[in-house]
Amino acid sequence: MTNEKPAIIGGSPISSTLVPIIQPTLPSLSEIRASLEEILQSKMITNHKYVRELEQKLTNYMEVKNVIALSRCTTGLLLIGKCLGIEGEVITPSFSFSATSLALLWLGCKPIFVDCHPTKFTIDVNKIQEKINNRTSAILATHIFGNPCAIKPLQEICDDNGLKLIFDAAHGSGAQYYGKSIGNFGDGEAFSMSPTKVLTAGEGGLVTTNNDELAEKVRIGRNYGNPGDYNTSVVGLSGRMPEFNAILALKSFEMLEGNVKKRHELFAYYKKKLSDFPGISFQEIEEGARSSCKDFAIVINPSEFGVGRDKLYEALEAENIMTKKYFYPAIHKQDVFKQYSNDKDLEITEKLADNILCLPIYSHMETPLVDKICYAIEKIYNFREQI
Repeated sequence: MTNEKPAIIGGSPISSTLVPIIQPTLPSLSEIRASLEEILQSKMITNHKYVRELEQKLTNYMEVKNVIALSRCTTGLLLIGKCLGIEGEVITPSFSFSATSLALLWLGCKPIFVDCHPTKFTIDVNKIQEKINNRTSAILATHIFGNPCAIKPLQEICDDNGLKLIFDAAHGSGAQYYGKSIGNFGDGEAFSMSPTKVLTAGEGGLVTTNNDELAEKVRIGRNYGNPGDYNTSVVGLSGRMPEFNAILALKSFEMLEGNVKKRHELFAYYKKKLSDFPGISFQEIEEGARSSCKDFAIVINPSEFGVGRDKLYEALEAENIMTKKYFYPAIHKQDVFKQYSNDKDLEITEKLADNILCLPIYSHMETPLVDKICYAIEKIYNFREQI
């Protein structure tokens, strides 16, 4: 795909073809052909052999007691919340993908938005206690861009106040917290395996938990709440994972550690190339944590960089480089959630949402492409007065 319009600052775009914001790193057809033929011949195409294999391998990898494969991450959040009996008010960040809080609305809960940490981007643990009251039932926190939350303080807050702790771990595959895989924490965690994730099934999700009772309810819940005898025992839904997706996920899992390592190398290279520019800062990783490096985000200080985030976004688009204003607008600014907004308490969230930009990154990306992207940013910076 080519861009016919000229770059904002004149001349031909730096990239002659579109540089995507993300690409899934996928196996070749030859690597999965035999498995695909097997399931087509067996006629067992949902929640069968390969789904069970995926669950077992991830259980071993994460060293968690239970992994349940599902059709979506949001399905996982819904089932965790329903099976835990979450109700009333739930404390959650506004700086997250909308699915985090949409799950709460589907559960009939009221999201109580808390500001995010200015450099880590995850929920600010120091702002939570003031939001807790007798209607609060849980905290739902997000591992932003694969950077784990401050899990220990969050768990302490929940223990002290009798609250459930749930993690939106959509970005969390391959991340760790003090040597333990994300997936081991809180009452339950929900992962995404959509095409933008480090571990991908095409589409799919996971629930992980060390709570056997919760795990059994989620397993039943993903099949309409049917334990096998059609005597519905859990308020469930249709959330099973197809075998096709599990086959893709198993191959993606084989690449997971290598892909996380490659992304850390790309992060370091990006930072090396961009650190000398005034007004560009980067996400700080939580102490004791390993990020999955799902997204590479920069935060723009317009007065120092000389160009605002939106202008940089447009200029890079004209250079044929896709970027993403992620997460913008913040959840509390979106139409569905405005009735729950408490803007005065979300200053950091709004500032971050207005100035953040995610640059292209994927596990098979090579450094010459990073060079091209950073050169485009340098070009925009050098000609900032013309934009």
